[in-house]
Parts: sequence; structure tokens; C-alpha cells
Amino acid sequence: MTHNSLASSPKYSGVKKRTFDRLINTALNALEQGCELTITELADKSGISRATAYRYFPTQSDLIAAVVESALEPIFNWQSDNQDPDQQLLDFLAFAFPQMLKHEGALRAALRISLQQWAAERTTLSQQSDKLVRGNRKEILSTILKPLKSQMPEQIYNNVLHAISVIYGSEIFLVLKDIWKLDNQQVVSLSQWMAKAVINQAKQDALKIQ
Repeated sequence: MTHNSLASSPKYSGVKKRTFDRLINTALNALEQGCELTITELADKSGISRATAYRYFPTQSDLIAAVVESALEPIFNWQSDNQDPDQQLLDFLAFAFPQMLKHEGALRAALRISLQQWAAERTTLSQQSDKLVRGNRKEILSTILKPLKSQMPEQIYNNVLHAISVIYGSEIFLVLKDIWKLDNQQVVSLSQWMAKAVINQAKQDALKIQ
């Protein structure tokens, strides 16, 4: 199984690709150090003209979306030969969470922008800004969980899909790391434990309906 189709950033080559990669790497390094750069600051720090930087990333949302996509590309390209859908999900979480934790700064920046945009939507200026779209999770989990679709009623399957989408994502860091002070491995292990609980409950519910 693969998620190659999920990557959506423009594909560059030659000089344009080197410029794009330089901007992305500079932004990613800054985010991992807890520093969120404006497009102007990114251009200056990268040694690239501001006009060029704005051509690649017209808005802050464009920049963060591209940085997150670059950081999570290995997750989009993840493959599994395991035929057991339950184990496939656990394997995916074991692979995906370390990758997300590796780029936690970028993911927290995306989450922060989403929260800021949520607040902005409640003002008269909300129509003037481009919204950061965070939809890869839906496509990834829909693909991974698809084998379960034939094993249970649609409503139960949808419950599984929605519940796992709460488990798989950077939001879980705010609770497990910031509040409960769990370390990275504990986050991975607990995410798998919760996923197993969801799947097991769904199967029990499906049996009651049959």
C-alpha cells in the first residue's frame, strides 16, 4: 500500500527545485528550533530575494503547508505488505509517529495557524486570508482502513475512521506530551493501544448487529 498521490506541492526541477528545497529546509530548521519565520525573514535567512520567496509561498499558510508536506513525505510514501488490516494500522502508527515527532515543530506551527484561522473566521476579516488546509489525514486513514469497510456496517466503519483520526495527528502531542509529560515512545505505544481498543470495540459492535 502506498500514499504517493497525497503529495500536492508543485514539483520543480533544476534551479527552481534547489531554490524551493533551500527555502523549505531553512523554514524547517527554524521551526524545529521553535522559531516561525515570516516569508520576508525566510528569504533573508535563506539568502534568496524576497520577491522570489513570495513567488513560491504567497502566504504563511502556503509555506507551512509545504514544510509539513515535505517533512511528512515518508509517511505519504509508506508501504506495507501485511495483509492483516489491524496489524497494518499498528505498523503504520509505529512508523508515522516517530516521523511526526522528528518534525514536531513544523506540525505544531501548522496547528497554531489552524487555531489562529479558527479565531479569524469569527471576525469580519476572515474572508481576506487563505486558509491552511489540513486534509492529508483523511486520505491516509481512509486508505489504510479500507479493508475494514467490508467487515462492518458503514456507520461503525465511519466511527472507526473518525476515532482513529483523533489518535493519528499532532493534536495528541498537546495532551500526552504537554499535559501528561509522556515521552515519545510512550506516545507511540499509547496510540497503538488506543487504536487496538477502537478496532476491537468496532468488531464487537458489528457482531451484535449480525
